[in-house]
Amino acid sequence: MWVWRRSYSEGPAGAGVFFPNTSACRVRCLPAMVSNVFEAAGGEATFRLLVERFYAGVAADPVLRPLYPEDDLTGPAERLTLFLIQYWGGPETYNETRGHPRLRMRHQPFATGQRDREAWLKQMVDAVNSLDIPRGVRDAFLDSFRSASHAMVHRPGYAAQRPPPP
Repeated sequence: MWVWRRSYSEGPAGAGVFFPNTSACRVRCLPAMVSNVFEAAGGEATFRLLVERFYAGVAADPVLRPLYPEDDLTGPAERLTLFLIQYWGGPETYNETRGHPRLRMRHQPFATGQRDREAWLKQMVDAVNSLDIPRGVRDAFLDSFRSASHAMVHRPGYAAQRPPPP
C-alpha cells in the first residue's frame, strides 16, 4: 500500500510524495478522494481543535507550563497550528509568516530533557485521542509526534528545576 507523506524537498507548496506503507509511515483507511493527511483529518478546523486541546493540557501541566514564558499561550498555539497545517499538506502560511520551520533549531535555546518530552507527548497524545478522525490519520499523527518529540530532546539527563507557574 502506498501513502501520501509531506516532504519539504519535493517541490512546490503543498507538495508531497507517496511512500510505501511502513511502520514509520502508517496512513491507512483514508478515503480515496483525499489528496493528503490535512484533508483526511478534516482540514484547518481539526488542526485548530487539536492545538486548542493540546494547549489546554499544557496550561495545567506542572512540567510544561513553566517552559512558556508568555502569560497568554495564544501565540505559541497559533504557531503550532500553522506549522501542523503546513506539515500535513495544508496551506504554507507558516513558511510565509515565519520562514522554514527548522524545528530543531527553533527549540535549541530551550533546555529540553526526557521529562519535558514525556509531558509534551502525553498532552499531545491526549489531544489526538480526543479527536474524531480516521484511524490512519490518528496513527500518522501519533507516529510523527513520537518521532518529533524524541528529536527535540537535546539534554537527555536534564531535569530542570523550574519555579511553579504563577
